Amino acid sequence: RHMAAVPEEISVDVLVVGAGPTGLGAATRLHQHKHEDWLLIDAFSEAGGLACTDVTPEGFLFDMGGHVIFSHFLYFDQLIDAAVGEGEEFWSTHQRVSYVWLKDRWVPYPFQNNIQALPVEDQIACINGLVEAKVANATSNTKPANFDDWIMRVMGEGIADIFMRPYNFKVWAFPTTDMQCSWLGERVATADTARVIRNVLTKQADAGWGPNAVFRFPKEGGTGAIWKKVAQLLPGDKQRYNSKVAKLDSPGHAVTLEDGTVIRYKRLLSTIPLDITLGMVGEHDLAAELHYSSSHIIGLGLRGVNPHDLKCWLYYPEDNCPFYRCTIFSHYAEANTPAADAMLPTIQLCDGSAPTSTEALAGPYWSLMFEVSESIKKPVDLERIVAETIQGAVNVQLVQPGTEIVSIYHRRLEHGYPTPHLKRDAALEKALPLLHKDDIWSRGRFGSYKYEVANQDHSCMIGVEAVDNILFGTKEFTLLHPSLANERGKKNMDVQYTV
Repeated sequence: RHMAAVPEEISVDVLVVGAGPTGLGAATRLHQHKHEDWLLIDAFSEAGGLACTDVTPEGFLFDMGGHVIFSHFLYFDQLIDAAVGEGEEFWSTHQRVSYVWLKDRWVPYPFQNNIQALPVEDQIACINGLVEAKVANATSNTKPANFDDWIMRVMGEGIADIFMRPYNFKVWAFPTTDMQCSWLGERVATADTARVIRNVLTKQADAGWGPNAVFRFPKEGGTGAIWKKVAQLLPGDKQRYNSKVAKLDSPGHAVTLEDGTVIRYKRLLSTIPLDITLGMVGEHDLAAELHYSSSHIIGLGLRGVNPHDLKCWLYYPEDNCPFYRCTIFSHYAEANTPAADAMLPTIQLCDGSAPTSTEALAGPYWSLMFEVSESIKKPVDLERIVAETIQGAVNVQLVQPGTEIVSIYHRRLEHGYPTPHLKRDAALEKALPLLHKDDIWSRGRFGSYKYEVANQDHSCMIGVEAVDNILFGTKEFTLLHPSLANERGKKNMDVQYTV
């Protein structure tokens, strides 16, 4: 008789769970400080987390959403340059060219500065709303109660009804009345009434707003390549993949993996979604106070030449398509599609009809990536969402009915967006200290649940700063002061990767 295999036991000082941008930022910092006793584990087979890139059998790359690289932190710039390489051999740089498609026309982004593109009756409704909002806001002595209240005070009813309410419901899958407004910062352009009126009268477009007016993207391998290369800068023997946490014994300072391995730690930095972690430690009521939406990433590989010139990403507030955003993903890097001489058969046409021929033909190729949100308040029909997305792309004139589809991609991410819900901050004020008393630092896009500091640069720095807190007690700037971390036009130079 065979003896039952005895599960492996490992002991480590600092255990990092999750090899996305936060976990890799943390591991990078541990390695940089020459701290020897740490281990990075991840449930998947490779590094990247939500910042990974998938490749279809036909050779089209798709990121898990419209990720672009812009940065508030010198450390992050230095790290990804060290990992990927510096300069135009490794990176494409793009001007953000972004529009809202509304009433069968393009409105330059941000919408609220460009209502001159709308039909005259909508311009009137928007300006009236802006003026009323300005007056109401000037005479109010309370803060906005929720995101909807904020929209009404900053932009007024016209812009709220034409764009902000329908668009934000499509993105968040929660009504604006369920959401708070402390997260806004640089995330939503406020409306300058005088500038809006000037733009209407002069009929001028106004497009350069926001932190990512210029962005860069890897020439090869999509966003996922960045994080795989960051992982390659770290010792291989301190990384363990296909290692999913099944149990967490917080008072006992141990995790059990699905294969039975027990890892004992002194300090745990976890990027597991906080709602799941709270469930693991029996705090189900607290977990229920945190809300999130799931994301469907749908990719289409298309035969032909991209007809949308330099457009990067596009917003869709109306109900003529299920997606809230579409990215012209082939524009970001040539390697995001197969070479023009790759021979691929047509799967179907965009109107849903069968191709006239199924023989493999040459390109060129281009691609579109769509994002659809899902929640309890906004269900998605899994069987039909791809077909609805393709039909939606025809409806909004992204493709022609006869455009040939050569590759179809669909992936659902259970945890897509952490919702800035009205109940979020009170829940975080209880949850994070509760875990911390057992030496657990829950951090990251879903580890600490703050959407306003959940981009790749923020997530990485939250990991870096958590390690400094674990080792030296240093204050965690990005997590605790999101609005300072996001100050427009300012880059944080305090922490450096390469000295």
